[in-house]
Amino acid sequence: MNELIIKEKIQPHLSPKRFGHTLGVVEVAKKLAIRYHEPIEPVVEAALLHDCARNFSNADLLKLAQENAIKIDRVSKNDPSLLHGPVGVVIAQKDYGVYDEAVLNAIRYHTTGRKKMTQLDKIIYLADCIEPGRNYKGLTELRDLAVFDLDMAVLEALTNTLKFLLDKGQLIHKQTVSARNDLILRIKKG
Repeated sequence: MNELIIKEKIQPHLSPKRFGHTLGVVEVAKKLAIRYHEPIEPVVEAALLHDCARNFSNADLLKLAQENAIKIDRVSKNDPSLLHGPVGVVIAQKDYGVYDEAVLNAIRYHTTGRKKMTQLDKIIYLADCIEPGRNYKGLTELRDLAVFDLDMAVLEALTNTLKFLLDKGQLIHKQTVSARNDLILRIKKG
């Protein structure tokens, strides 16, 4: 499905703020795709659909996860918003006809990250963190780093996420820890 069709179809299902965020993610993801030689079409598809389930209530996320045999771990059960990625995969398939596994994985893991993140996973994860509507300490430096080293920028974004969650006393998903550890080991190996 092309970019314009997805935009028109998804807009009514997102709040204006979420739709603006999504468009920001698309623009940043396109730039990162060009910079890191990733095909544009799957990047745009994943960026447009990464938050397609974000406006769902916690109850709906839990219900859809159960109905679609999505594993609900303890952390996600206590913070159902983490399920918007996996539930988004179901929506991307059913409502938008997306079956490219790489695109679906980028949607699935854009919030938590994962071990052995692909280049597409990293681009969507990072674009979500640095899109123009974001504003937090260290963002300018992260945006600058994103232009020079995708892995180091994703590592910094994962580290920032962990620090934020620790400071707020929130639960941390094990996939985020695994993603960060894996990336550190990959960078050390060169």
